[in-house]
Amino acid sequence: VQLQASGGGLVQPGGSLRLSCVASGRTVSNYDMGWFRQAPGKEREFVGATRWSGGSTYYAASVKGRFTISRDDAGNTVYLQMNSLKPEDTAVYYCAARWFTSNEYGYWGQGTLVTVSS
Repeated sequence: VQLQASGGGLVQPGGSLRLSCVASGRTVSNYDMGWFRQAPGKEREFVGATRWSGGSTYYAASVKGRFTISRDDAGNTVYLQMNSLKPEDTAVYYCAARWFTSNEYGYWGQGTLVTVSS
């Protein structure tokens, strides 16, 4: 499966952005879909994920209550709605996919840059 993330940009603190991740090659209904981010000089970290076929969604503590993941399996697209953005949310955001029985994310998009700054 190939993943293409988009929607990043420059936003002021307190603002919102919605990232999209479009999958091609295979339907994502049998894949867990995750979002990760990597800030400059830091390791990549988990942001949140949605389980396959409309299952549960879970988030890192740092974004819980501010970020929401949704998926449109018919459109092979996963979204990351980011509200109340903070400067520390600045990072390159990646979407990833893993087969629902797998423990590792084996498919990654190219990343989209989110910059939160006034």
